[in-house]
Amino acid sequence: MELSGEASRFFVYNIKSKLFMEFQIKQCAEMQLPEILEIFNEAILNSTALYDYKTRTLEMMQAWYADKQKGNYPLIGAFDHDGTLLGFSSYGQFRVRPAYKYTVEHSVYVRSDMRGLGIGKVLLREIIKKAEEQDYHVLVGVIDASNMVSMKLHENERFELSGIMKQVGYKFGQWLDAAFYQLILKTPEHPEEV
Repeated sequence: MELSGEASRFFVYNIKSKLFMEFQIKQCAEMQLPEILEIFNEAILNSTALYDYKTRTLEMMQAWYADKQKGNYPLIGAFDHDGTLLGFSSYGQFRVRPAYKYTVEHSVYVRSDMRGLGIGKVLLREIIKKAEEQDYHVLVGVIDASNMVSMKLHENERFELSGIMKQVGYKFGQWLDAAFYQLILKTPEHPEEV
């Protein structure tokens, strides 16, 4: 899957360094899997963004990537001027039953040292555009309820809180609540029951 046209360029201002930073948004390739793995594993070890205990391996990421390719799901990256991955977004199947075929569950991950620069907002907007282009109807985000930054990001992009499931996860010695956010799109124009 390719993003339409050339890579999109964005500029952000880093308050800490007082510098402007340019980054590009484009489709990730298999060669980015080690960088994606690093971003995933940092989130697993240091946050409740992923309800995993053990870090992932490159082999696991290769299977994950193959599933994205097989399902024609986008894997969109934000890259700096050197081609280093700063963050990524994607979506995949929400549930296996056929009537859920117009609903996908998305995720957005930004490298820990690049958070707070607006990269996540750009990645989320890009994944929304992709869902519309692919005729999906609902985007679902499952966010740890203590992650106020991610919840606010989604609310700012018109996602609505559809519910909080209490104590469905356990990590770092505490019970975790999962907040379900959804964005209803105008697509598809002609849904079918096939």
